[in-house]
Amino acid sequence: MDALIASYGDTSSDSDSGSDYLPPSASNSNSNPKALNPLPPPPLDLLTPPNSLVVSRIGFGASLTVEGNYALHVYIPVHIPSTPMKELTLFLKKVSSLVPGLNAIDVDVPLNMLCSDDLKLEQVALGREFHISLGRTVPIRVHQIDSVVSMLRQKLQCQRYWIDFSKLVVFVNDDHTRSFISIEVITGGLAEITKQIQAVNEVYKLHNLPEFYEDPRPHISIAWALGDISDILKRVVEEEVIKRCTMAGGYVQKRLFTCKFSGIDCKIGNKTYKICKVQEEY
Repeated sequence: MDALIASYGDTSSDSDSGSDYLPPSASNSNSNPKALNPLPPPPLDLLTPPNSLVVSRIGFGASLTVEGNYALHVYIPVHIPSTPMKELTLFLKKVSSLVPGLNAIDVDVPLNMLCSDDLKLEQVALGREFHISLGRTVPIRVHQIDSVVSMLRQKLQCQRYWIDFSKLVVFVNDDHTRSFISIEVITGGLAEITKQIQAVNEVYKLHNLPEFYEDPRPHISIAWALGDISDILKRVVEEEVIKRCTMAGGYVQKRLFTCKFSGIDCKIGNKTYKICKVQEEY
């Protein structure tokens, strides 16, 4: 309960609770000496309400399973084009043979179970929607939903730009329970995404929600493994990058793939809200 109060601030004055305790007035206490004695403490089960927060750590940040609250995630949807998808499929196949325990993102299917069929590996591991997170995944209360969505739509305006996914990197989540192979945005689109992260931070601050990392590194994650195995993952990824560079005659690709920014989505619980969308060009 203390952790919950620390996360959201003191809620004792929250008028939405509908159950504020009103003590007896001073005039009434003068006529009843017993009223001067302190009340007994409440039952312990009242200090842990049935809708208390339950947190499940998944993903680069904290992705949340919440009872009585809703998990909020603001992101840019990303789809990998078909040509680089085939190259990344070969990369994942090689890495998964060297690092046991790698899984596809979100579907949580072991990659080594898919490696016998390149098409299945491509479709399951890479043929899906990926996300560039614009804010931490955090719990919000039901009465905050309309306000958060409305403010996000006011702050975030969509204009088309190109996003270059340039660099294979390895990340570990905050509590070192999962490691990730990711593709980072370090050139094209970085300035625009950084501004969008700042806008989301402003909305989060107004709702007493934790802001994003001080030095954000926009990326999508394409595989994960349990625990902090960043050292071995970095070594394998670097070796594969060097090997491919050598096979290509020393040519270093400026990017792994490029896609158009098409909009921003916000998922709250099981519902997805369209925050902004780039109009199709005719």
